[in-house]
Amino acid sequence: MSIRIDRIVTRGGDGGQTSLGDGTRVDKSCARIEALGAVDEANATIGVLRLHVPASSPDAACLARIQSLLFDIGGILCVPESGPADTDNFRGGDAAVAFLEQATERLRACQAPLRSFVLPAGSPGAAHAHLARTVARRAERQVVTLRHAEPVSASVLRCLNRLSDYLFVLARHLNNDGQDDVLWHPGNPDI
Repeated sequence: MSIRIDRIVTRGGDGGQTSLGDGTRVDKSCARIEALGAVDEANATIGVLRLHVPASSPDAACLARIQSLLFDIGGILCVPESGPADTDNFRGGDAAVAFLEQATERLRACQAPLRSFVLPAGSPGAAHAHLARTVARRAERQVVTLRHAEPVSASVLRCLNRLSDYLFVLARHLNNDGQDDVLWHPGNPDI
């Protein structure tokens, strides 16, 4: 697939509107654009996370695939669906969900069971994975908000849900498979 973008500055959004993939003009504050923006932000945080994952690691390839997946999701979200809410126009969505589940289980199998909540901290990579997880959760919430107003592919929501699961276990993996997790201690007197 060849993409060519000749202009970056178009001035088309100067009045607070933007175009969807089908040419429809909408306010930049509408639920669809909020969802698109949140997915884009999740993708960007994963780009930063990749700086902390060795290029030779299976997770480096996994994160690259996830970034492409998020771009695919953005492409789906930028064109309103015309069918009922249970329509699933995300070809490959089931395979993407399975991929995320397998990647999550691959990491989780090496980790001890949790005995406490984990704070979003630890190594730089783990901290960035936790940040990416929270941004992915926000993207999921924004897509749910959009779904209340317009049809949204069910596979998109499943992918975003599995993504945050993967990012959580990746954070634990980057904390020495959970051994260096920073655990929550209720009422910690050292704070």
